[in-house]
Amino acid sequence: MRLRGPRFELLPGDGAFPAALARVPDPPRRLYVVGDPAALQEGLAVVGARKATPYGTGCARRFAGAAARRGVVVISGGARGCDAAAHEAALAEGSPTVAFLGGGCDEPYPAAHAGLFQRIVDGGGAVASEQPWDRKPRPYMFRQRNRLIAGLARAVLIVEAGLPSGTFSTADEALAANRDVLVVPGAITAASSRGANRLLYQGALPVVDDETFEDALFSLFGCLRQEQWPPAGEHAAAAGAGVGGPGDAGGGAAATADGAAGRAGMRPPALAANPVAAALAAQPLGMEDLYAVARASCGSAEPRAWLMERLVEAERMGLVARYPDGRWGPAG
Repeated sequence: MRLRGPRFELLPGDGAFPAALARVPDPPRRLYVVGDPAALQEGLAVVGARKATPYGTGCARRFAGAAARRGVVVISGGARGCDAAAHEAALAEGSPTVAFLGGGCDEPYPAAHAGLFQRIVDGGGAVASEQPWDRKPRPYMFRQRNRLIAGLARAVLIVEAGLPSGTFSTADEALAANRDVLVVPGAITAASSRGANRLLYQGALPVVDDETFEDALFSLFGCLRQEQWPPAGEHAAAAGAGVGGPGDAGGGAAATADGAAGRAGMRPPALAANPVAAALAAQPLGMEDLYAVARASCGSAEPRAWLMERLVEAERMGLVARYPDGRWGPAG
């Protein structure tokens, strides 16, 4: 089946060639793309077993959908099982998704997913390959393809993998490209989760619930689309008041802001308006400590959204930065 839609052949150095793929080991010499090349942006790869259990496909849909709702492009390989579930979840959210094929784009594999690939193109996403248009897929091409999935992604989420598992090659490629590897754990008695659990033992970041996944998304992508809480009028009033609740004016977060400003040599007004930046000016903090700052300072606002908004603001102003160990602290 020949996919319908605009077609492109992208070369390294072209403006539309993804910069992330130019930096991976053995970058592709050419990319064949059906769809929108603008969809080939750094996103989240969601991969897992082809012979997936309901648990695996459910996790793929859950976390791919959550990423898509926050404006993160979902990247996968279009295979049966977890890959297809991830693509479908992104499409259901009206978000573009990217599928990297093992063979050429005019030889979609599996053939039963030709309709899925067409909906990816029609939905503003892209189907891509480094193989010429009509190149039939061969087993070795799928391992090669996995480095493109990992290379375009800022992180790889493995939702289910047994032992042995082809999904491991994507994790290997992610590590070779210096990308984060996230893993959904499974039951220790489940053969379908032995590979995933082994990756956790080797040091991958565990995704144990929605909150840990949202933390990972925020750490990786920073400015995420959030529901506003409270409504705009209340939020503006709270912002105008400075920090959060009525008792904050004379101490608590405000005092922390002034003290941190003095220690960091920064102007107290800039930090007083952002107690998160003030706390980080004093010392690097992990997400749990930052949530404590948010709960103490956000007043009637929802703590998570309030924290993310102020972290993004402080990062944009050059006050704070995310450290390699996952903590946030003073920039520079």
